[in-house]
This record gives sequence, structure tokens and C-alpha cells, in this order.
Amino acid sequence: MKRDKNDPSNYLLALHSSSDTLGVAALDLSKTKLNQKSATFNLGRELSNKLFDCIDEVLPSKYWSKISRLGVATGPGGFTSTRLTVVMARTLAQQLDCSLEGISSFELMAPRLIKKLPKKDIYNPFWIIKDLKRRGIIGGKYKLQNNSADQSKLEFIELEMPHLLSKTYEQNIFIDAEENVSVDVSRLLELILDAHKLKKESLWNKVLPIYPTSPVSKS
Repeated sequence: MKRDKNDPSNYLLALHSSSDTLGVAALDLSKTKLNQKSATFNLGRELSNKLFDCIDEVLPSKYWSKISRLGVATGPGGFTSTRLTVVMARTLAQQLDCSLEGISSFELMAPRLIKKLPKKDIYNPFWIIKDLKRRGIIGGKYKLQNNSADQSKLEFIELEMPHLLSKTYEQNIFIDAEENVSVDVSRLLELILDAHKLKKESLWNKVLPIYPTSPVSKS
């Protein structure tokens, strides 16, 4: 399956499965007015059997050869579910010879969660953390780069990608992770649209699922 780069009907596709819910969002770049189509599917362990069908529901497979850029949430989350969509996105990007953006699920939720901070703290670095049963606490560190009334236009730097924290870690500002795949997959689509406009090249073989296996000390 090869994409015809001269075909004006190109699509963006975003996938998010860091929880039991699969999020799929697509955008047709050939439309005069950009229209996003998205859906979420509560699949749990059925993801491996229904992944293709769910993507096909949002973006029919007959258009997959016209995908010009992909994005996928890399976790942290369920390893099997995250790995499935990462492998799917990598495979498509390789076959289509197109760019693939891999963005952590914590970075995607940052625009939602920063609203929980006091105004005096919103420009300070903050942690998003999640307690993993029988494993420990995982955390990623973020900083807001700009402020905007439009949530989709908030820009963040991921100072530290999500990883297992040591038992002696210290946090000045932190927020508990909260899933909202419907909002976050749309955020992912906005980010890959921005990358598309900038003609950013992102290699598919650099995108891997985040699955921390050992705690690291706070740097």
C-alpha cells in the first residue's frame, strides 16, 4: 500500500489507546473547510480483534492509502493496548512513507489538567503522576510555553517523559492523571495538523510505546 503524494485528497489519522478506550480521529485535508471526524470505543481486551474495524468506522480503509501523516499516543498506559496502536501506526507510516508523531498520553492531557493549578503556578514546571498498582508511581514533567483561550493552541514542553519515580522523589507541583480519550485524541490530531503545516518530518522508527520498567532518580 503506497500513498500517491500527488493526490490532493490526503488524510491525517490519530490513534489513542493508552486505556481501555480506543480513540480514533481523522481529518480530510482536501476539504475547503477542515472537518474532523472522531470516535471512541470502549474495547478493553477486545482491542486486538476490533482495532481495524474501529479505524475503518472513522476513516474507511479505502482511504488509508491517502494518509499523509499519522499520530499515536505512546502511553504510559496498558502495555498491550498501547503497543497495538503504536505497531499499527508504525506499519502504516512505513508502508505509506509518511511521518508519524508519537506523543505521550500525559502530554496530551496536560492542557486539560493545567486548569486545576492555581494561576500563580501555571507557568511553573509541573508533574502529571499516576499510581500504578503493584509497580509504583509514574510521572512526567511539563511546562506551559504560552497561554491561549483556545485549549488546542496551548503549547507544552515535556521536560521529562513519563517514567517510574524513585521512592525518594520530590514534587513541588503535581496533578493526578485523568483519562479523557475523546478530548485527548482530538488534541493529538491538532498537533499532527500543526506538524503537517510546518512540513515537519518525523520518522516512524523512532516511535515506541512508553512502558517504564525501573524507577529512576529525579534529575
